[in-house]
Amino acid sequence: PPSSSRILCIAYDVLQGLQYMNKHGMVHRALSPCNILLDRKGHVKLAKFGLYHMTAQGVDVDFPIGYPSYLAPEVIAQGIVKPSDHTQCEKPLPSGPKSDLWSLGIILFELCMGRKLFQSLEIAERLKFIIMLGCVDDIVTVLAEEHGCLDIIKDLSENIIALLKKCLTFQPSKRQELLHDSLFSEVSSVYPPFHKPAGLFSSSPRCANLTLPEDISQLCKDEDSDYLAERSIEEVYYLWCLAGGDLEKELVNKEIIRSKPPVCTLPNFLLEDGESFGQGRDRSSLLDDTTVTLSLCQLRNRLKDVGGEAFYPLLEDDQSTLPHSNSSNELSAAASLPLIIRERDTEYQLNRIVLFDRLLKAYPYKKNQIWKEARVDIPPLLRGITWAALLGVEGAIQAKYDAIDKDTPIPTDRQIEVDIPRCHQYDELLSSPEGHAKFRRVLKAWVVSHPDLVYWQGLDSLCAPFLYLNFNNEALAYACMSAFIPKYLYNFFLKDNSHVIQEYLTVFSQMIAFHDPELSNHLNEIGFIPDLYAIPWFLTMFTHVFPLHKIFHLWDTLLLGNSSFPFCIGVAILQQLRDRLLANGFNECILLFSDLPEIDIERCVRESINLFRWTPKSATYRQYAQAPRQASESNGTRSSMSCFSADYQEAPRSDLVSD
Repeated sequence: PPSSSRILCIAYDVLQGLQYMNKHGMVHRALSPCNILLDRKGHVKLAKFGLYHMTAQGVDVDFPIGYPSYLAPEVIAQGIVKPSDHTQCEKPLPSGPKSDLWSLGIILFELCMGRKLFQSLEIAERLKFIIMLGCVDDIVTVLAEEHGCLDIIKDLSENIIALLKKCLTFQPSKRQELLHDSLFSEVSSVYPPFHKPAGLFSSSPRCANLTLPEDISQLCKDEDSDYLAERSIEEVYYLWCLAGGDLEKELVNKEIIRSKPPVCTLPNFLLEDGESFGQGRDRSSLLDDTTVTLSLCQLRNRLKDVGGEAFYPLLEDDQSTLPHSNSSNELSAAASLPLIIRERDTEYQLNRIVLFDRLLKAYPYKKNQIWKEARVDIPPLLRGITWAALLGVEGAIQAKYDAIDKDTPIPTDRQIEVDIPRCHQYDELLSSPEGHAKFRRVLKAWVVSHPDLVYWQGLDSLCAPFLYLNFNNEALAYACMSAFIPKYLYNFFLKDNSHVIQEYLTVFSQMIAFHDPELSNHLNEIGFIPDLYAIPWFLTMFTHVFPLHKIFHLWDTLLLGNSSFPFCIGVAILQQLRDRLLANGFNECILLFSDLPEIDIERCVRESINLFRWTPKSATYRQYAQAPRQASESNGTRSSMSCFSADYQEAPRSDLVSD
């Protein structure tokens, strides 16, 4: 068995991990030796901690969460409530942090004894034995007697015995918080206090707790350094998928996912009351906690020619000229390929992800360079946070979001409930129950925090791209949406917005006439005015027209333009349909726009940029637009500018900038 100090260190590590989970509203509930891993330095890493949380505290699955030998008595006593159990009057209380303390006590006991507990008992007998421990005074001694290891107990230090007794206290109310207990006075001094790194959008400085290694030579890398291992798990998994990795295929190969013909799931005999016989329980609905290791060989082979300098790009090099980025010279050819190909190129995406990651960590100091690189393209993995930077989101966004009352009923609730199920029904993420709940909270937060504005149909579509990209960060989705609307849809959501929309449509008509007089005359002659088709375009910034994957590419460019850029997108769409519009009358045009044909989004983006450069400012002037001073105060100094126009003074001259 390990030494007393080592056992205390392991216990302290586990308790730190459990405390971090508890602060985020999570309980492990499946703590066992196989879920406590050690890294190369011997530090504890907790694994498989999300199952209880993901399954709504076990309600959504037909199997119990946790391993029988390590379940706390109160968990066993509560039993399992199946989702179909209608006899249950009320939902049982979920397990709390103290259930994990009991599990830790059993694990530490096994570690001290050098043997597994309850191995000779059937599962039902194990559970019964654990419940019966409530009848004894000294649980540690009883367990030792039962497993013939009283001699080992006598040799344990007082600290270890005290720790085991505090963990294995039968009544949960008497199990005390242990992390700051005097038992760990010697161990805790070895561990530096944990400081959660400041997020990109917070009020505290991100450099507050930065420390350099004592030996500066540790920063130097040799040629054999594993640079890929230093990247985040999200980045590595994303690149693994790009390199041909298929998670579902891996699980099928390991026989974790098994397909079963539907006819084989039918029962052999069915009674009138619905009870069925002759069909065994389908194991695909039961827990399989097998760990599958995904091989990185294919990814490493794909990146074998990428040098170490690609992982540490120089940010102070201003010699690069657009449209080339700061990525390695070997990728200059890839930068000229169509966007959809660039987004699937593993090597190109690695360079772009590393570069954007470095730039975003230096936001807002590197805001100008983020804008410059975004003109080339935005890596899909970092699109959500890059959009936030382009919109000028700053400050403690989580605190602001948490301070908004999203629970008190308001008159808009009914309309929001009606709209959400219809929004992007084809998308699995947004159409899920959790997606609907997040939609509801973000939309309600916006309505409550903008009392001068009202909820209009279409606001849910406008929210969708931000929520999709920041699904696990509602505060950032809300902050982006709150920054986007005043920049591009200023006063569109007033209670009486008729004057704003009418002016917007009038300017759009002028834009059509300016860039395509023939098409404008034809549409006017047949009476096909923008009021009949363009309101959903602009009220939702085209999210009601295009699927999400096209909106991402469109908005990558839209966010680099000013509030007049949507006019150019609208004209570019009409120009793609020009021949059909000129050849048809009013009724045919109405039918055409009721089911809009396929639009080439890359061509639309290119033509929008050209139209924007060719349009004089006077052609897009609007009386009810946001004043430039207001825009710069609310969204940063760039809000009234566009990097596609001469207003964008910081950008070097290129083919995207008018002279």
